[in-house]
Amino acid sequence: MITNRSRRRFFGAAAAAAAWPVLSRVPGAESAAVRLKPDATDAVRGGPLKIGVASYSMREFTLDQALDMARTLGVKYMTFKDVHVPRIDPPDATRALRAKIQAAGITIMGGGTITIPNDPAKIKKEFEYAKNAGFPLIFVDPEPGALDTIEQLAKSYDIRVAIHNHGPEDKRWPRPQDAYAAVKSRDKRLGLCIDIGHTLRTGTDPVQACRECRDRLYDMHVKDLAVKSDKESQVEVGRGVIDFPGLFRTLIEIGYQGQVGLEYEIKARDPLPGMIESMAYMRGVLAAVA
Repeated sequence: MITNRSRRRFFGAAAAAAAWPVLSRVPGAESAAVRLKPDATDAVRGGPLKIGVASYSMREFTLDQALDMARTLGVKYMTFKDVHVPRIDPPDATRALRAKIQAAGITIMGGGTITIPNDPAKIKKEFEYAKNAGFPLIFVDPEPGALDTIEQLAKSYDIRVAIHNHGPEDKRWPRPQDAYAAVKSRDKRLGLCIDIGHTLRTGTDPVQACRECRDRLYDMHVKDLAVKSDKESQVEVGRGVIDFPGLFRTLIEIGYQGQVGLEYEIKARDPLPGMIESMAYMRGVLAAVA
């Protein structure tokens, strides 16, 4: 019997197969030995969505290794966790890392997630860090009482701030709509980073959430789940239950301009094969729906 999931998998796999040539062997990735090239539909070549990577996916690796993985994946867009751009470094060191990333051909889309307390001095320090790192956006988990100071500094530094939802365990921002309610009447620099996996676990449709919050949707973390409510069921993108053709069509329709960032949280010490598969599926689906 052909299920909706099997149709989705076939759809994405067929599109991916059509979208990419196999270019060369990847050292250390025997189970997925391909080197991916950015597809003509990728936003780097004028396509409708910016398919990228959250560096948290490579958290067990150095920045140099993460950038090498990005080259393997054909990625031109990235957001960065502080394991790769440390928040405790002095400004000159942070600016040097920014230059290294840009020299590798990567467009820096933002950084985080940063937990923000209701402490103006600490909040200002995070904005200074973001400025030195070249982050046009930071995704955050803020205390609600900190939003007034965050709004003021977002205006002053002209840096966007996107609240990241973290699912049922998150007592402040479980769903995108919870964050949207807190920012919708504030300065336009305040918005959302929708994590579609965490969103699904709350019983919320990620596609509908993107439509409802479209005017404040500034960043996105992409993962897939085999079981809608199970945090531990994360799988390679395309092997789970999330409707990626529907998601990508919606993002195109609403004119989404942020990164569609793969956040691959499983197999932390050997993420590249799964990231290759996930990226191929994402770009293949995008090629088909675009």
